[in-house]
Amino acid sequence: MMTDLNAKLDESGPAVPENYMDKLIREDAESGAYSRDICTRFPPEPNGYLHIGSAFAIHTNYELARRNGGRFHLRFDDTNPLKEDVEYVQAIIRDIGWLGCSPGEHIYYGSDYSEEICRSAERLILKGKAYVCDLTPEEVTAYRGTLTESGTNSPYRDRTPEENLRLFREMREGKYPNGAKVLRAKIDMGSPNINLRDPILYRIIHAEHYRTGDAWCIYPMYDFAHPIQDAIEGVTHSLCSIEFKDHRPLYEWVLSELDTPEPPRQREFGRVNLTGVVTSKRHLRALVAGGYVDGWDDPRLPTLAGLRRRGFTPESIKDFVREIGMVRNTAMVDFSLLEHCVRQDLKAKVPAVMGVLNPLKVVLTNYKSGISELMVIDNNSENPELGAREVPFSGILYIEREDFMEEPVKGFRRLVPGGEVRLKGGYIIRCDDVLKDAVTGEISELRCSYDPLTRSGGPLSGRKVKGTIHWVSAAHAVKSEVRLYGRLLKDNDGPKAEGEGWESYINPDSVTVLKNCLLEPYAADANPEDKFQFMRHGYFCVDSKCSREGRLVFNRIVPLKDTWKAGGGK
Repeated sequence: MMTDLNAKLDESGPAVPENYMDKLIREDAESGAYSRDICTRFPPEPNGYLHIGSAFAIHTNYELARRNGGRFHLRFDDTNPLKEDVEYVQAIIRDIGWLGCSPGEHIYYGSDYSEEICRSAERLILKGKAYVCDLTPEEVTAYRGTLTESGTNSPYRDRTPEENLRLFREMREGKYPNGAKVLRAKIDMGSPNINLRDPILYRIIHAEHYRTGDAWCIYPMYDFAHPIQDAIEGVTHSLCSIEFKDHRPLYEWVLSELDTPEPPRQREFGRVNLTGVVTSKRHLRALVAGGYVDGWDDPRLPTLAGLRRRGFTPESIKDFVREIGMVRNTAMVDFSLLEHCVRQDLKAKVPAVMGVLNPLKVVLTNYKSGISELMVIDNNSENPELGAREVPFSGILYIEREDFMEEPVKGFRRLVPGGEVRLKGGYIIRCDDVLKDAVTGEISELRCSYDPLTRSGGPLSGRKVKGTIHWVSAAHAVKSEVRLYGRLLKDNDGPKAEGEGWESYINPDSVTVLKNCLLEPYAADANPEDKFQFMRHGYFCVDSKCSREGRLVFNRIVPLKDTWKAGGGK
């Protein structure tokens, strides 16, 4: 029962209100429906990387088990050798662990149950509940009927159990080519639920399996294997997204016909879709295979690996899922909510440093040449516990090019000819002269003077000016590359026709690469786990794939502007 939590899952985590799924599980436990612990599972097919939609299902299953004192299993649905690979298995295990929903020792593989599933199929055959069918795939579809018309019995439906068993064993022995025969359940071709119109249980696939090699040439369909695997593992609640609701009668039919004691119960929750991203595995595979992106962990992709490389935190993703809550139907969620969650997670955790992404040189003409001094700047204005740091200051600086306007527009509060601004944590400076490139006419340098009495703590430190800008000392600047990300695709639906390329669907502005960025020295020793706020630019992290000794590459996680709040979000 539920009294012994048995330390199966980490019990830490924020308290959440009971939702309808909690209520269902609690009622099952209190009624004595199970003599075993509550157990949920996440059953991914290892044919791609997990994405943000997967995180909702993972977190839902994990948290429901945790809150109800149970176990959480990871089970790979690896019963299709044509698409599966050990690379995906390893990536899924890694991503679930990073998310903080590790199943611990409870990692299983559907392919390990091949014998049990095959024996179950033979039991159904001997009961007269399954038969071998010779119809082609096209004929099976035609015989199945439509939503408004009943199906038609297969001409092979009345084979005897003995003949069906012989043919099924011959299928297993490899006597027939792909598609020659299938094993079908014998249920009801007139059922209003198409899933019960003699669904296929086994098909022939002559292909090497990444775990079992060539030991098998017949493989069970998901709807048949899934309930059996759940029963073998002692799963109590097989939680899945809403599109599987019509499959529940088949799930229950399989367990009933196999006389499963205390059978697991399938229950559905709503599916979460996000605006602005593509989560179709088929599309993601096409983008990766076609070289349109930098692998499954491209920061523009909504895969967990891509989000991690871009700088999203596990906490922000879990907060995102909690913010959505348990939904009963399909929900469309704005991607800006996820961005809001990562901002909320990082704003009091990370230091705010000065980074100049589009540098403009500033020479302080009255600052003594060859010297420098240290300015003390708070690491995070919202969190004094992060302390302060010393930032070197010298007579030659770089500021953002956008922080100067030769002909200022109304409301511009930064540096202008003859105007003054305060340098963050430092002095007030005045622009005295503007130098331009003789060929291009572009501004190449500003000549300014500083007021030595306006440093923090100085006699005129309280003198007011309209603007404050960030800066980097030229002599101490750390060179880096910075990448700013936008939406990967113009159209999230992708190509409409078979064989159509992706070229016209890729947003040409999905990534902007800035190669001549300058950072204060504090960022010089950053590692892939470090995250920063670049003042006025947003939150950034070190790119774990492209950075190496002597070359720092930063990815922008999100800009500072919170469009979720601006749009009326929480």
